[in-house]
Amino acid sequence: MTPRSPAALPPCRSAIPPSVHGFACGALALLILGLAAVDHRLAGADFWRDWMPSAELRHPAYAEAVHPADFFRTRANTWSNLAYVLVGFYALALAAWDARRGLPAGAGYLVRTPSLGALFGFACVYLGLASGFFHASLTRTGQQWDVASMYAPLIAGIALDLGRWYPCWRIGRRSSRPATWPVLAGGAVVACALLNRYKWSMRSGVVLPTLILAAGVGALLNGLTGRWRWNWWWLLPATFTLVAARLCWQWDVAGKFSGPTDWWQGHAIWHLLTAASLACLYAHHRAESPRVPGAAAYLN
Repeated sequence: MTPRSPAALPPCRSAIPPSVHGFACGALALLILGLAAVDHRLAGADFWRDWMPSAELRHPAYAEAVHPADFFRTRANTWSNLAYVLVGFYALALAAWDARRGLPAGAGYLVRTPSLGALFGFACVYLGLASGFFHASLTRTGQQWDVASMYAPLIAGIALDLGRWYPCWRIGRRSSRPATWPVLAGGAVVACALLNRYKWSMRSGVVLPTLILAAGVGALLNGLTGRWRWNWWWLLPATFTLVAARLCWQWDVAGKFSGPTDWWQGHAIWHLLTAASLACLYAHHRAESPRVPGAAAYLN
């Protein structure tokens, strides 16, 4: 899926078609049914007993009650990760749609580069499944995948920022300008793999804020000095939901959000709000438009 110019392409509607909703919601429904069946079948079987436990099993950091013998050892904190998966399914479906349709006038970089849109979608699905794996199992392996997966959507966002700033290689005086997205996508995958591999030698309290800062600064530079025009209406809710999510996380850790058996757990709300923040960030990228009309805004 390569970047394309809107020149000579037929006009198309910008509204999300029913097929995208059908794929995202249908795939999520199938995943829910499958997980519910597995959870019911393995309830009380102590499926994770031979896995190395994380410290969370004996000394939970979050308020939700732990059910050591169940397949989902924590329930709300496991199921809530499907919010990330839903965001990822939508991003993947929209990337496929962008790849096969005619581009609308004034399309932004994400719409013009569906491969990076798919990268963001895979990153969100990866985050949801890996974090769900940890909260279901409370194992050390799950903890490794959980923390490493948090970096993936941010790395995909940084790749998008870099691509928006420098979409094509400028090699001497050659007329052809190859797109940079294959290198950016490959670099993002390698970075995610390395962060997973060396998770235990890094401090997530340092790596995660650094990636958030890098993504924020990159987006700021693109909005102020780049060739793309921002849509503030999506950035504002993205920021507010992230701040609200952090507050819920802190209250939950402090035991001030809910009781152990309540279905509204602070960490589960953290999952929902951060997924909403990622969805708003993705919508921001889709809503942007070039400052200079036409294909030159992308190719120059």
